[in-house]
Amino acid sequence: MIGAIIGDFVGSAYEFDRTKDYHFKLITKESDITDDTIMTVAIADAILSDIPYQSAMRYWGNKYPMPKGGYGSAFRKWLQTPDPKPYNSWGNGSAMRVSPIAWAFDDLEKVLAEAKLSAECTHSHPEGIKGAQAIAAAIFLTRQGTSKSDLKNYIEEQFNYDLNFTIEAIRPSYGFDESCQGTIPQSIVCYLESTSFEDTIRLAVSLGGDSDTIACIAGSIAEANLDYKIPATLYDAAMKALPSDALKIVTEFVECYQ
Repeated sequence: MIGAIIGDFVGSAYEFDRTKDYHFKLITKESDITDDTIMTVAIADAILSDIPYQSAMRYWGNKYPMPKGGYGSAFRKWLQTPDPKPYNSWGNGSAMRVSPIAWAFDDLEKVLAEAKLSAECTHSHPEGIKGAQAIAAAIFLTRQGTSKSDLKNYIEEQFNYDLNFTIEAIRPSYGFDESCQGTIPQSIVCYLESTSFEDTIRLAVSLGGDSDTIACIAGSIAEANLDYKIPATLYDAAMKALPSDALKIVTEFVECYQ
């Protein structure tokens, strides 16, 4: 989940000021955590406290109702209603928050089942569930040492995502897209093409799309690669941006599961 938080933090400065420049500045005065991080912390808290994902997301979302960039309108209404129901979303919110699940459980089928549970309380559309499961599986398999080529084959076969493109080829025409369909393949390819953690984040942000979330998702996979090292400057800056209670959850989760 550290990779997800860092990706969110770095990408946040470019969510509404998008860039196609690979050599963008990694940390700026605009860099901050967004709803991606708040909900990632919520999933981690649910696991640590053994409470329903829905309860944890509503607690953290209502405790921090105005993160940088805000929440989507449907999710905001879901947070505020006294009797929340899934709203059939296919947005990438289900995938941005799923990373703790891939670290907390040691069986792929359990990871997929928990990813579905974490998604369907809001993102009950099949694409929303599929996006969360695909990213959870990608993280889990990567931390198990699965090669990039085998990971690509698995994701294509199991989730029917087309990963046969390059970031350079799609960058000129790629635009803002909040759907799982339009961001999950791109996030995975950012990792597949990358040579390091930082490279993954640079590829993700320089697509010029939903920068914080694509970097969050891609970063969550890259963190699981044991050959990738997270730069200390990025780690320190992102952790400093966390509220103290969120940092406490992150610290406890990493100690327990990572």
